[in-house]
Amino acid sequence: MSQTAFATLGGVGKTTQIHYEKNNRNPDTGYLSALEGAGVDTVYVLTGRRFETSGAGSLELVGIENSLPVPMYDIEAAAGAGRLFDAETIGSTFYLPAELFEAEGVDPAQVVGVTARGDSMGDTIRDREQVLVNRAQRMPDGVFLLRMDGELRLKRVQRVAGGAWLLISDNPAYERELIKPEDLGGVEIIGQAWRKVGRVF
Repeated sequence: MSQTAFATLGGVGKTTQIHYEKNNRNPDTGYLSALEGAGVDTVYVLTGRRFETSGAGSLELVGIENSLPVPMYDIEAAAGAGRLFDAETIGSTFYLPAELFEAEGVDPAQVVGVTARGDSMGDTIRDREQVLVNRAQRMPDGVFLLRMDGELRLKRVQRVAGGAWLLISDNPAYERELIKPEDLGGVEIIGQAWRKVGRVF
């Protein structure tokens, strides 16, 4: 459906629908009720849990027992300014299949989600995309969530000769940054960008 048609289904305007999709606003109960009435499984949309009819004809809540939660923090990680990671609260929870963690050898307790902000990473990580960060992986090279001078950044980190780090934006409009060995104390790698929600890097 088009945004206009789906907005009409929920009883809102297209602009409001766009805000919902970009996580700029949260839908109210009137909107969710209207969607429920149109056949949308709003419990699944909000929680990842689905009601299905059992053999006895009763409804059972399914779809989450083989999934593990990933906390999505209400921050905007960016090439520019970003709020401190530790100070934020969990904005929502995203569920991933348990076998995915097992197959890739990732500890689910070490994975958190953040929302990117800005265009410095080009098509690799677009503005307002949600990124899952594996805090157990902190050794460059790759794309990492960093804290520098009180700001959070998503950058490609590459080790170079002499022990320095090169911070690279995938958008060529942004210049590369060289962090000398003596300045590395001011850079904290929080974790590696493991996945974007819905798509593997």
